Amino acid sequence: MLAERPRLGSASVASGRELASFWRGPRGHIGSASAAIPASVSQDGTSSASGFFKRAGAVAGAGLAAGMIPSALARAQGVPKSDIAILNYALTLEYLEAAFYKKALADGALRGQFRNFAEVTGQHEEAHVAALKKALGSKAVKRPSFDFKGTTANQDTFAQTAIVLEDTGVEAYQGQAGNIKTPAVLKAAISIHPVEARHAAWIRSLVGMGSGDPSPAPEAFNPAKDMNAVLAAVQQTGFIVMGDAAAGDPMSAQPRMTG
Repeated sequence: MLAERPRLGSASVASGRELASFWRGPRGHIGSASAAIPASVSQDGTSSASGFFKRAGAVAGAGLAAGMIPSALARAQGVPKSDIAILNYALTLEYLEAAFYKKALADGALRGQFRNFAEVTGQHEEAHVAALKKALGSKAVKRPSFDFKGTTANQDTFAQTAIVLEDTGVEAYQGQAGNIKTPAVLKAAISIHPVEARHAAWIRSLVGMGSGDPSPAPEAFNPAKDMNAVLAAVQQTGFIVMGDAAAGDPMSAQPRMTG
């Protein structure tokens, strides 16, 4: 049997600190009564390649992501509103991930390879944000406010939350690939998707300390999620402060996607 994936959207995810107990919950129901608390995450050691990864993250992340997404794409004639909505959907998720890593680094609870992971991955997510905002121009949704419910103040909880967020990002990009109508938008999306998958594998490997539990590659075929399922799950975490007008309509259960 393969280890099951953590999921956003359960009551336990919304409670924040309970994320550390999620890993072994049954499929689709992370945080259930049968979930077991994972073994302690290693808190020592730094990668000998730390400097290389940091430089690579800053250069490759910022340069390549910006180059893959055409500037002001959303203003170009012939780009359907559905593709603009997908870009804003991606931007909302990238805002979330970038803010998560920024807060975790500011909180100062991460050490060694976990801090390196947050630094590099955070740089990638910020590069994705910058590239998507540049492509959308005036149609880009604004950055909402976030409340990560204490999940960034503890290394173990940070790591489990990062697994959930990165897995969700992979599923979200994959879920929209077949809906994209503009070749340039599709090219942009598939340039980000594998980076999110690498993030997911990286943090799983760190948590498992090479044991394979959790597995960096848990399944032969990766599941996808549609937009409504992902946004509903994100909303249920409470990480996005929906009362903030910048997140869209404060009365809506989901962030605004129309720019």
